[in-house]
This record gives sequence, structure tokens and C-alpha cells, in this order.
Amino acid sequence: MNRESITIVSGLPRSGTSMMMKMLEAGGMQALTDNIRTADEDNPKGYYEFEQVKQIEHDQSWLQDARGKAVKMISALLKHLPSNYTYKVIFIRRKMEEILASQNQMLVRREKASDAVDDEKMAALFRLHLQQVTAWVTKQPNFDIIYVNYNEILQNPVEQMSKINQFLGHTLDTENMAGVIDQALYRQRK
Repeated sequence: MNRESITIVSGLPRSGTSMMMKMLEAGGMQALTDNIRTADEDNPKGYYEFEQVKQIEHDQSWLQDARGKAVKMISALLKHLPSNYTYKVIFIRRKMEEILASQNQMLVRREKASDAVDDEKMAALFRLHLQQVTAWVTKQPNFDIIYVNYNEILQNPVEQMSKINQFLGHTLDTENMAGVIDQALYRQRK
């Protein structure tokens, strides 16, 4: 793996990015996190977030320290990554109805309205966003991207870990990565 590249784990919220971060860490890659957002009922194994990521549009100073590491970033923020770094993006996809069910459950637990936008409209907005992000990423010469499906990771972890390991230069312990998968946490099966 190129130690100058920054590995970005991205996707829609509730798509499995935290699980992928945990897998990369188990495989031997250092995760850039700050542990401010702690594990809870929605992510019992942790969120693997780095708060400064949310400020990427205005503060990119942290990227220097991210080289050779994995950092989680929702897909809406990818467009703010500067062109003076190279990125290996692991983009997680998941069945849309599972993402929406997971988001709705999280909102219920936090006692927030989950019906502000109905699922059909939210799904359409998310699909449009994914099309736009995919089109944008393909035009970025400093981005190398692999699309990984959350549901396929759960069904066939060995094959999926092999693809990710190849993408990152055969430096990861794929057995340890697959050991992270906890089928009991797959609570929004559709």
C-alpha cells in the first residue's frame, strides 16, 4: 500500500462504514479516529469517527496526518477533498431499505421524528446523490475507488476481504478482518 495515500471509507450514513473501519483496523491498518463519539446501541462496536472530517470544507490541515491511515467520511463530503493528496476510497453500498430502516430506528432511539421525509422520497434523494457522487469520483485523477456491498460482505466475507486487500496492496490480515463481522448486529435485514 502506498503510505502517502489516504484510505477513505465512505458511503451513505448507516451503510456499514463503521464496520469497514473496524475491519481495516483488525487487518492492520491504522484508523484515524478521535473516539469523541462513543459506542452506543446503534453502533455497539464504535463509530470510528474523526470530528475534523466534518469541517473538511474549511479545515484540511488534518489530512497530512491521515496519510497511510484509514478515515471515515460520508459520501457528501468527498467533493471537498483537495487534489494535492491521493485517495484510496472504499465505498460501501447497502440495500436502500436497510439503510432507511437503520436510520429510522436510530431516530426512534434518540426520540427524534423519523417521518420528516418519507422513505420513498429519501430513497430517491439518496439514489440521486449516489449517482452524482459516482459520476464526480470517476473524473478525479487522484481517486482510486472500489465499491463494496455491505450485504455481500456478510454473505461472503472471505471473497470481499480478498478484494479489499488486493485494492490496498495486499498488506492486510484478511482473516482478522473477517473475524470482525458480527452477524448479530445485522438487525435491519430486508
